[in-house]
Formats: sequence, structure tokens, C-alpha cells
Amino acid sequence: MDIDEFLAKLRQFDIRIRKAVNSQMRGSFRSIFKGTGLEFADLRPYQYGDDVRSIDWNVSSKGHGTFVKVFREEKDQTVFFMVDVSASQMVGPRHRSKLAATKEICGVLALSAIREASHVGMYCFSDQNELYIQPGNGMKTGYGLIMNLYKLVPQSDRTNIADALLFTLNRLKRRSVVILLSDFIDQDYEHNLKAVAKKHDLVVIHLYDQREVNLPRLGIIPVHDRESGQTTWVNTSSAAFRLALHNTFRQNQVALEKLCRQYNASYVALDSQEDFVPKLVDLFRIRR
Repeated sequence: MDIDEFLAKLRQFDIRIRKAVNSQMRGSFRSIFKGTGLEFADLRPYQYGDDVRSIDWNVSSKGHGTFVKVFREEKDQTVFFMVDVSASQMVGPRHRSKLAATKEICGVLALSAIREASHVGMYCFSDQNELYIQPGNGMKTGYGLIMNLYKLVPQSDRTNIADALLFTLNRLKRRSVVILLSDFIDQDYEHNLKAVAKKHDLVVIHLYDQREVNLPRLGIIPVHDRESGQTTWVNTSSAAFRLALHNTFRQNQVALEKLCRQYNASYVALDSQEDFVPKLVDLFRIRR
């Protein structure tokens, strides 16, 4: 698939999503990418009926009265994509790996977001910085982001989600919509995920392949881990092995979804071989 075919495919997905959203939900499509869109503006004395959660206890404790924080709508909303491009994302059939599906999903969301948000940026990561595009506005920025994502050839096979989340925390100074696309085959990233979810409006898109959940029965075969470089022989016909594989995936998925729910982050799991448009539309409905 060349870049023109890739862009044409994204436009078709974009049209399907916008038609579905407009037919199922009232109001502006903009609110899908808008997040909370609030920034601190001023303090004022507490008045009867004010939400006690808006009280600034640090200022009020000085003894000059009770004060509440006043927020204003943030006009320049940023949508920032975090894209896992490590070797584990290459799992899948030749015509459609997890990474290929990830690029399509990120591309169509970027195409939609650039029409609705003021700024769009992207960070592609493995265990290092593979590509960083500073948030900018306009269709030129959006198409530049998509083309760079399409052409990207990762330099490292390994994954470090924790470092990628820390990079985002350090780069984004104002509250933004952060869309994280990964297969989450990694460890010890939970603390930084919580930090991003607390500071930003986080959307987690969890990509997986059926071979990571239900391997076909092929007998004893070698399985190569592209990130570690190790090859292990496994018995895919073993009921115990197949059950352990399925349970490991489900436990990790449930834990990630629970973590997202606990910190008010949106979560959706996508099979890399499925039509992702219906699930994205459902995600948008929830975010409304």
C-alpha cells in the first residue's frame, strides 16, 4: 500500500466514523476531542451553593476567608498521540500486523482531531524516541503527522512504556487529550500511567492479536520473541499451555482496564484484525 492508498483508506474510515457519530449523537463532534478544556483563571470568595471541590484549601487556610478556584474554557486544546512502534507490534499476518492497524487507527483519529482541535502532536516510541512531532495546528500539520507515521521504520525492537509516559508528562505542560496506542506487552508502567491520567484526559487503545490469546493447534513449534531475540519451543496443542496463554492475556487486560477506570481514563481493546470503526464510535459515545 502506498501513501495515496493509505490516505484514501483513512478518509473512508473518517467518513464512516463521522456519519455514525452524527447519526447516533446530537451536538458537536468537537466535544469528542475537547477533553475538559479547562484552565485555572482566578480566585474568588466562596458563595453559598459553590461546589466544595473547587475550594482552594491552601489559600483559604491563611485565615482571610474561604476562596474557590475559577476556571475558564481552554480554547487551544491539544490532542497528543502516543504510539508504540516496538517489535511486539509486528505480530500478525503480513497484510495486517498490530502496527499496521495502529497506524490506521492513529491516522484516522489524527485526521478527525485536526478538524476539531487547535493542536495535534505525536510521539512514537519503542524503548527510545523514534519520532516526536511537536503539537501544531492546521491540516498541513495533520497530514505531515500522518505521512511521517506511515513512513516510520523503528530503530529499536524493545519497549519502554514507562519512559514514554514520562516523556509525555515532561513535554505537555497544559492539560491535553492524550491518546495512547499500544499492545501493553511491558511491565512497571502503571505508576506513570496514573500520573498521565491525573494530569491529562487519557484515552487508552489496547491492540492485540488473536495469536496472543488463542494460538492455533500446530503441535510443538518455535516461537521467536523479536524484542528479546530469544526463541522458545512451545506445545500449542497442550491444553494447559493454551489455558495459561489465554489467562495471562485476560488478567493483564482486566488489570489495565481496571486501572483506567480507577483514574477516569477511557479504555478500549481492539483486535488488530477486526473492523475498528464500531468500537471507536462506541468510545466516542462514552466520551460525550
